[in-house]
Amino acid sequence: MAALAALPASALDFTSPSGVTVLHVADGEHGAPVYSIDHAGRRLVEASPLGVNTLQAEFAKGLRIADADTARVHKEYSQSRIKHDTAVYDALRAVVKAVNEAGDTLGIEFSVADNDVAFRYLLPRLNGGETGAITVTGEASGFAFPAGTTAFLTQQSDAMVGWKRTKPSYEEEYMRDVPVGTPSYAGHGFTFPALFRVGDAGWVLLGETGVDSRYVGSHLSEASHEGVYSIAFPMAEENNGNGDTSAAMALPAATPWRTITLGSDLAPIVETTVTWDLVDPLYDIDVPAHNGRGTWSWIIWQDASSNMQDQKTYVDFARDMGYEHVLVDAGWDVNPGYDGTAELVRYAADRGVGIFLWFSSSGWWNDIVQSPVNVMSNSIARKKAMKWMKELGVKGIKVDFFGGDKQETMRLYEDILSDAAQYGLSVIFHGCTMPRGWERMYPNYVGSEATLASENMVFSQHFADNVEAPHAALHPFVRNSLGCMEYGGTILNKRVSRSNASGVTRRSGDAFQLATAVLYQNPVQNFALAPNNLTDAPAAAIEFMKEVPTTWNETRFVDGYPGSYAVISRRHGDKWYTAGVNATAEVKELLVPVPGAAKGDIVTVLIDTPEGSFASETRKVSRDGKVKVAMQPRGGFVIVK
Repeated sequence: MAALAALPASALDFTSPSGVTVLHVADGEHGAPVYSIDHAGRRLVEASPLGVNTLQAEFAKGLRIADADTARVHKEYSQSRIKHDTAVYDALRAVVKAVNEAGDTLGIEFSVADNDVAFRYLLPRLNGGETGAITVTGEASGFAFPAGTTAFLTQQSDAMVGWKRTKPSYEEEYMRDVPVGTPSYAGHGFTFPALFRVGDAGWVLLGETGVDSRYVGSHLSEASHEGVYSIAFPMAEENNGNGDTSAAMALPAATPWRTITLGSDLAPIVETTVTWDLVDPLYDIDVPAHNGRGTWSWIIWQDASSNMQDQKTYVDFARDMGYEHVLVDAGWDVNPGYDGTAELVRYAADRGVGIFLWFSSSGWWNDIVQSPVNVMSNSIARKKAMKWMKELGVKGIKVDFFGGDKQETMRLYEDILSDAAQYGLSVIFHGCTMPRGWERMYPNYVGSEATLASENMVFSQHFADNVEAPHAALHPFVRNSLGCMEYGGTILNKRVSRSNASGVTRRSGDAFQLATAVLYQNPVQNFALAPNNLTDAPAAAIEFMKEVPTTWNETRFVDGYPGSYAVISRRHGDKWYTAGVNATAEVKELLVPVPGAAKGDIVTVLIDTPEGSFASETRKVSRDGKVKVAMQPRGGFVIVK
């Protein structure tokens, strides 16, 4: 970062490196600073409040801007577990100093890039340096949008409801293209990320990053009468009432970043790396993260598959698919038991397959009986289990059912991750919060669910009929844009059951399912395939699933509209995968650009047909480097170059 340069107080403008984005900061009418943002000459964020509430000092009102320091930032880094393996971040960094009536100074740090604006608060030692701790009870931070803006939002659920009282777990349906101000179903606001369409002027994606053990996970409030969404802290009822809703911090301190991604079109929304640009690794690891593909018996065969024979069947299935691991879900400690699991790990290792083991996160904040329980929530039990897993050769763990965003819970996430790193284990979270820069902050973190995921295809025909397709066309623009998403999908059974003859009927096409293996980005993919798919699914679909990667060198937006259809290109090595899904009731005809292709090149196209079947074809690229495809309703395609 270049040397800071001071700016005088009053209304301040900060411009991104290319000049396309301008941040305005000024004293507000109600005694607190406000900001607004213009992008490409259009106002995308209206005057919005700034400030932070603490028990020790008043930093939400009675503030006046004193001055500001600015510096240019250039950052380059490599990251194997996000949408691009290398990132370059250029921005203007500005620290606006706001003084309260007691003479205390709050730093408001902004980072202004061409398509991303972020801000956080810098809290000093108080009382002449004598006060070294602070309790943050909330923020005045808000987000206001021009008239006519619509939103794509998923609600914050009630606490202590749902399966075994495990919510909130970021597993609610989305409201799509609703007017700003539309209330949530539960009345508790909305979870991050949140996407807004500012008419024809552009798009805005809100998120947060840099949340660790020193803060709470935040969400958006209901919109005020003025249409302002504010930062909201956890509800008191979360985690069975355990833990406070505030954040206790040692001074000086910095809060997490609030991120605002802006674009005249959707490309910056899909391609942004702001979640990772603003953070750095918190520790080093000796054992690299265990990225890769896995099989998973529970998603189709359910609880009854927690036995030695079924798990060996899935190990053999993983071997046949060339996959790196098998996820062994709940109940393994009972059947096949600890000794049996040790045998299973050895059986898998002999076949070149690693094992991930499931754990409940909890002991005292929900009613889960699926075991193992009371392990990950206790440091002594946790380290004992991790030592056993390291000695056995287990590759990683999946920890489930958290149900809250309090600082106490954020500390548990971090404790699990940091302990696991010491034992060479990678970590997946389910029934959990949205990741907030964690792929970069925690080098052994390999995924979070935090969405209404594939298990709902087992439990609900409504989900298959009405939710799966529009959510698939949303995730590249919202949930999966700001954090990896361990969905556990790509179902090739026609009926979602072990027999493939009963249960929920899948409405989406086979190529749609293959497309989600590309659209959904997560460094570990536990696919919902079943051993029977080796013989009852299209051979070309299985061959594709044998080769599809889980890490990417590059990601590009191609086409789409959130909730209607999505087309994304991702590169792994020198091979490009372009995938699309159609959530509408109409055929979607597209001319799809194929990265790296020239006129006359031959590409493979996997596609759902008008007759409802699956086709694998070779097609010639046109003069302009495109391939014509027709996406069927609830159908999809993949082009491989």
